[in-house]
Amino acid sequence: MSERPLNDENGENEPGENGETDRFAEIVEAETDRDPDLAVIEAGSRTLRAQSGPPQGDGVPARPQDPEVDRALREVESELAGRWGETKLDPSLVRMEALMDILGQPQRAYPAIHITGTNGKTSTARMIEALLAAFDLRTGRYTSPHVQSVTERISLDGAPIAAERFIETYRDIEPYVRMVDEREEYRLSFFEVLTGMAFAAFADAPVDVAVVEVGMGGTWDATNVVDGTVAVVTPIALDHTDRLGSTPGAIAAEKAGIIKPDATVVLAQQPVDAAQVLLKHSVEVDATVAREGMEFGVTAREVAVGGQLLTLRGLGGEYEEVFLPLYGAHQAHNAAVALAAVEAFFGIGSQHARILDIDTVRRAFASVTSPGRLEVVRRSPTVVLDAAHNPAGARAAAEGVTEAFGFSRLVGVVGTSADKDVRGLLEAFEPIFAEIVVTRNSTPRAMDVDELAALAVEVFGSERVQVEPRLDDALEAAITLAEEEGEYAGAGVLVTGSVITVGEARLLLGRG
Repeated sequence: MSERPLNDENGENEPGENGETDRFAEIVEAETDRDPDLAVIEAGSRTLRAQSGPPQGDGVPARPQDPEVDRALREVESELAGRWGETKLDPSLVRMEALMDILGQPQRAYPAIHITGTNGKTSTARMIEALLAAFDLRTGRYTSPHVQSVTERISLDGAPIAAERFIETYRDIEPYVRMVDEREEYRLSFFEVLTGMAFAAFADAPVDVAVVEVGMGGTWDATNVVDGTVAVVTPIALDHTDRLGSTPGAIAAEKAGIIKPDATVVLAQQPVDAAQVLLKHSVEVDATVAREGMEFGVTAREVAVGGQLLTLRGLGGEYEEVFLPLYGAHQAHNAAVALAAVEAFFGIGSQHARILDIDTVRRAFASVTSPGRLEVVRRSPTVVLDAAHNPAGARAAAEGVTEAFGFSRLVGVVGTSADKDVRGLLEAFEPIFAEIVVTRNSTPRAMDVDELAALAVEVFGSERVQVEPRLDDALEAAITLAEEEGEYAGAGVLVTGSVITVGEARLLLGRG
């Protein structure tokens, strides 16, 4: 493996110039499904080429031990829950803009990296956060949904905001929230209030940079009052089709709204129609584009104990021997996107032709955690949690668990939301599940267990389906099935279908 960066300090070495096999070009040819029509769009865009303290723990807090703090947090949670839920949307930024005005525009107190896409947003955000922190920047991260505690959504310096600070932030902005509620047609939603809290907390800290994940879509998402100097679009697939559109291209049109004039756009590999929409919008706002498979990407990866070992092509050159303690090819691609986003934030590709300090990059990626994403929470038998909730996420999880674990027999525990493509999710898992235990989580959005069972029987056949309405019973049943092969037989359990199901399973299995 060559030690030489693909671009030298003066930007004079273009890939392949030295006559050696251009491994990156091979990756592009192997992994990128190109459409000739994209050349027309790309001719008008500027593509980004180089020319010139990490988080600790898993980031999932337990309930406060102090009874008074726990009581106060429950009061805040109850008040937030009384607002419009995250699945009820009014396509307008009027309320958020009003709240930001009255709070003094806290979201403009720091630069931001803004992330949209269908799958991989939270993992990518956590990787970006780890990289920025490793380069001694104070970070704020806003992600959703949460796995176990609402306080996870707002992080400072790589750790969830303390319960006391969460309560204080809510109470600080509460009078201003009421003012907006009183003068607008609709009250601020649960997600809008939380977004306002995050921006206020980041300004109060203060942070050097905010890493902000959209809740849904882009254009009308509450987070879109922020102007990201770097916009990131993770892979787009079909999800929330009733609100965002029925094709990747239609969904991309909504997500493209986070791409602002003169921003740098980091694009993960996309379906062709989505790529066309995103590139066209980037041209229209004169944004600079960096594309996975072209300007950056994964050039090599191999499974390692506890994760995978990567070689990443960044905007400034190659980063070898990067250990990522997460499983699955999709996480390797998330890592490439995160690295490119941080390089772009530091001006690599537009102002500098160099790579980031390799030891710092390695240290940052080695520290990354992503709870509920192919996360091992028990051994003998091994129990893995993954928050896949749409067919694309399920396919990535299925490939990742097969590659990383090689179970002789895998039992699935699946509890989904009713508004998802449940059949598509089940079909993605069918080849890897020997048996499936269908269940439900505790929320009203959960799919009725009998309806889920009926779909599972159609996909798996009745002999492979077991029904356990309670999640704790479902976990016990799946573990019992896995144990039937004996302690050393290599059977495992995968709990999946919803972030909520995974969060509740995590609690039941003693995490958090």
